[in-house]
Amino acid sequence: MTLILLAISLTITLCVIAWHLAIYALPVMTGITAFQYIYATGSGFWLSALAAIGAAIGSIVLVIAVLGFEKNPALRLTALAIFAIPAAIAGYALVLGVTKHMIDSAIAINILGGIGGIVIGSAAVVNLNAVGTAALSR
Repeated sequence: MTLILLAISLTITLCVIAWHLAIYALPVMTGITAFQYIYATGSGFWLSALAAIGAAIGSIVLVIAVLGFEKNPALRLTALAIFAIPAAIAGYALVLGVTKHMIDSAIAINILGGIGGIVIGSAAVVNLNAVGTAALSR
């Protein structure tokens, strides 16, 4: 009984952490991709790390600038979707990783993963929209 309660509490903690870190999925993916690309060209570790940090910050600045300055709802929704898609993929993978050893049905696992991806993707949209409108509206 104690292990079940521990598993439930750790799953809830993991979901809360994922909810708060959902907006960082795209910058992390962008940074990792930039690091791998620059490192594969023969540059050193530190130059690749600097490029990764620049790419991650650049992606955040670009989307927050679009959200802060643009009034067209279609463009704002596109910028939010660019951030939400990697967050939804990360949410799907997170729920899939947590539930794959608990549930035998592959259909149920995929449905739960899809629900988790939708929730984490919407969390990224809500959190980033709040950050983008608050950052440049002062």
